[in-house]
Amino acid sequence: MKIVIKVGLIIALCFYLLVLSKFILFKHMTIPDIIAHFTFSSDDSQLWNSHNFIPFQTITYYVFLANDINLNIRVENLTGNIIGFVPFGFIIPLLSSQFLSFKKVTLATCCLSLTFELLQLIFGFGSFDVDDLILNTLGGMIGYIPVKLIGMYINHRQGQQMSNGFNR
Repeated sequence: MKIVIKVGLIIALCFYLLVLSKFILFKHMTIPDIIAHFTFSSDDSQLWNSHNFIPFQTITYYVFLANDINLNIRVENLTGNIIGFVPFGFIIPLLSSQFLSFKKVTLATCCLSLTFELLQLIFGFGSFDVDDLILNTLGGMIGYIPVKLIGMYINHRQGQQMSNGFNR
């Protein structure tokens, strides 16, 4: 039964990463646009050329200063960056016992997010934004919380059963 669950989680992780890649790397591109981009037969340079390397600059702008940008767009951008990585923080510790600590899940999520941001920077699929890295990592941390709480509950229940067994 464990192998079926592991295979299911691996399939879910692969599907999740494909969907995440589409939303992060190719959010404004159709399949023909993606092909044209890789064959260098299109000029996308005017689409994205701003990057943010200053922590909290975009977050601060969206929360306090961006009165010229629709509130829904600002909320979608900030929450979308968090929500998009919650499944990763949830799935990865269920797949491998190496990711059962908050620190390791945080680091893995940060590395995944950094990979996406660097791909955007190098290949010009979007804009590198260190604030996306921060928000994405926060999302992975939030996704880990239910796994940790359930694990603590199970350990507590098992501890109670063990102590009840000794008291009989």
